Amino acid sequence: MPVWLITLNRHFPIRYSALLACALLMLLAGFAWVAFGQGGWLALLGAAGLGLGLRDLRQRRHAVLRNYPVIGHLRFLLEFIRPEMRQYFIESDNEAAPFSRQQRSLVYQRAKGQPDKRPFGTQLDVHATGYEWLNHSLQPTELDSHDFRITIGAGRAQPYSASVFNISAMSFGALSANAILALNGGAQRGGFMHDTGEGSISQHHRTHGGDLVWEIGSGYFGCRNDDGRFSEEKFVSNACDPQVKLIELKLSQGAKPGHGGVLPGPKVTVEIAAARGVPVGVDCVSPAAHSAFSTPLEMLAFIERLRVLSGGKPVGIKLCIGHPWEWFALAKAMLETDTVPDFIVIDGAEGGTGAAPLEFTDHVGAPMQEGLLLVHNTLVGLGLRERIKLGAAGRLISAFDIARAMALGADWCNSARGFMFALGCIQAQSCHTGHCPTGVATQDPMRQRALVVGDKTERVLHFHQNTLHALKELVQAAGLQHPNQISAKHIVRRTDGSQVRLLANHLQFLAPGALLAAIRGEAPWPHAVYETYWPMASAASFQPETA
Repeated sequence: MPVWLITLNRHFPIRYSALLACALLMLLAGFAWVAFGQGGWLALLGAAGLGLGLRDLRQRRHAVLRNYPVIGHLRFLLEFIRPEMRQYFIESDNEAAPFSRQQRSLVYQRAKGQPDKRPFGTQLDVHATGYEWLNHSLQPTELDSHDFRITIGAGRAQPYSASVFNISAMSFGALSANAILALNGGAQRGGFMHDTGEGSISQHHRTHGGDLVWEIGSGYFGCRNDDGRFSEEKFVSNACDPQVKLIELKLSQGAKPGHGGVLPGPKVTVEIAAARGVPVGVDCVSPAAHSAFSTPLEMLAFIERLRVLSGGKPVGIKLCIGHPWEWFALAKAMLETDTVPDFIVIDGAEGGTGAAPLEFTDHVGAPMQEGLLLVHNTLVGLGLRERIKLGAAGRLISAFDIARAMALGADWCNSARGFMFALGCIQAQSCHTGHCPTGVATQDPMRQRALVVGDKTERVLHFHQNTLHALKELVQAAGLQHPNQISAKHIVRRTDGSQVRLLANHLQFLAPGALLAAIRGEAPWPHAVYETYWPMASAASFQPETA
């Protein structure tokens, strides 16, 4: 810095230059206004800037503004537009934050029915640690349809034939009415499932008649008494609706496992209150834990109760894996009672449609891979896997994402943010503010008008269909008939610069009955997690037993 500038700064801090400029502008423009009748608006602008600067000097909330009056506001402006500046001008196509430009573009193109091919080869570093690929066959198959389906609840009174790719849980209230209408319209036309989320079934879920997975959380929305406890009568009213195909008991979610939630009273509108069965304008609380049961045995009895009350519809659970002994306690209860859920959805900690404290977003809950492997291996080792279907959710966008999840043990996959992108979401990450720029995650009537239901219904349908078409091409390339035939032997992972391994060798998979043999003492424990935590688990409690 020049010496003269340093000297000037000692006598008059340069950081006040903007404030001084505003004062001079007001004086000079004011003189011109009085003398010549010109420059009145400049005088007012200068006066406004001077008033703002004086306010900045006196306020006590922002130290930056006290030291840098007027010009300090530029810092807050740049901070406000930083995400958009980074997204459009700085980040590369493959930087994930949490979804890369390439991932988002893939969804946009498939949703719009535009070509999704990539010229000139991959942009990925195929020699980077963690790079994965699907081994192909020299004798590819030819399949007639990409409408891959599985049966959930086989042997029940009302089994359901489900698509292998479906809409994950997102509540009305978190999403706008128009978003729910478009999602369910796409689900109805494409013949796939739409999970209601914990916020229950709204009038917007019913308009198009798309197949619903009714998610029931700890708030028992849609089936609660005035005191917030479970109501059989209200449950039966919703559960027996032909549109409801599955009933999902939510134990935790990947975005914020172990954390309850509160929808502030001012946000509880007439429509939200009607869907959830709560008073209008009163805080809507989702407790962290359920009140209908407190032990694994009680939970399985509750699941059986829901199954009977619903007329034999498949009933399952959704959870993000936390303490291993709690999952093992539930598995022990299944063995003891011979009662099992019809399906289990494993929600990875990388899930993110629910806004959560940063610590929960970044550091609580098992990622999808580890959670899915633990559940799949446990059920295989106990001889229960054939009776329970597994769903997986957690940052699944492409056909390869689906194939990889199936290789780890999933029977089907759910996507939330993928379908949000299909609706037009631009990853502004303002979902929790009510100011969503595309009308997807807001209750502002004016903002959600931007989301045209008819157009977005088509996009939801196209994203689903085109993703399954891409999955079909992968299945054919591998020489298979159905994506459920994809195993860990089909996926290869680079473990370092010169070493590659099949996922079947890189990750541990249990043999059928292996855990039962270890429990009987006929074989060693197949993994340290079972040796350590299985003895701690009890079917009678979620608390660990101490030696």
